[in-house]
Amino acid sequence: MPRLKLPDAPQTLVEVGMMLYPDCQMGMVHGITDLFHIAGRFAVDHGRQPIRVSHWRMQEGGGFARCFDSHPDEPAANSPSVIVTPGSLHRLLEAEEVAPYARWLVDRHAQGTVLASNCGGSFALAATGLLSGRPATTHWFFAEEFKARFPDVRLEADRMVIDEGDIITAGGLMAWTDLGLRIVERLLGPSVMMETARFLLIDPSGREQKNYASFAPKLTHGDEPVLKVQHWLQAKGAGPVVLADMAAEAGMEERTFQRRFKAATGMTPVEYVQHIRVGKARELLEFTKRTVDQIAWAVGYEDAAAFRKLFHRITGLSPQEYRQRFSAPHPVAEAA
Repeated sequence: MPRLKLPDAPQTLVEVGMMLYPDCQMGMVHGITDLFHIAGRFAVDHGRQPIRVSHWRMQEGGGFARCFDSHPDEPAANSPSVIVTPGSLHRLLEAEEVAPYARWLVDRHAQGTVLASNCGGSFALAATGLLSGRPATTHWFFAEEFKARFPDVRLEADRMVIDEGDIITAGGLMAWTDLGLRIVERLLGPSVMMETARFLLIDPSGREQKNYASFAPKLTHGDEPVLKVQHWLQAKGAGPVVLADMAAEAGMEERTFQRRFKAATGMTPVEYVQHIRVGKARELLEFTKRTVDQIAWAVGYEDAAAFRKLFHRITGLSPQEYRQRFSAPHPVAEAA
């Protein structure tokens, strides 16, 4: 993994900046600021310089300036080594308001600054055009809107962090912990990163968003017969269903139904049913003591091995791993 060079001048601290904007996630801003402060303390223990953390806000007359500096008495470089764009708990930046932020990020990138984003902050990065043709991630909830706004970006919403060297994107709201550790590793090395993770009780291993993402079917496509089938499938839960039944419910010939369903939902009917069944299996793994074989049967799979393979493909975890990570403290004992 490429490591960022510390500035040649020993008195200049390596700096990570946070780009603030209206309604950005201040919990993330303050949390990752604390993470970098803790990492800096461990760095000093290893004879390294700490990280300087700054917050940058757009000024009324244009341009950006520091509104917070963790080391205000130290000489500052012209631009941070890394600039992070946080997400938002309330809304995404609209296309017309993101323009000045995107221009500033492009200017910083041209001067060698690494750009990073968390959650919906990826929309600001994508607005720069720098992600065109490249992989990126965002919160899984925003995936469809991101694809609509930036079809030229290779969105990989299952992934928690994508490090492209000069650009780093992180997924969900709390993925700032993964992003922060990745930046610490690049700036201060793996030893300081591991010490920081242990101190904060953060798992530094490679997580994926699909471990957490629930199935959120697309229901606003406007195709009424397809929507009717979607509601019918949700009502059936994980019960047995075949393509012919779905096509009959829609009042269509099977081939036409398959084409219309894929165009409306982005999935084939088979894929859609698989996600419904895995969603039910997640619930049973979390809240019951049923065996994996029993759960496979309950959600419509006679072949437990095939179920395990499908579950891992969709969630990134085996059923047993999922249960260990997400099961309720006192699951309910049930008969098969």
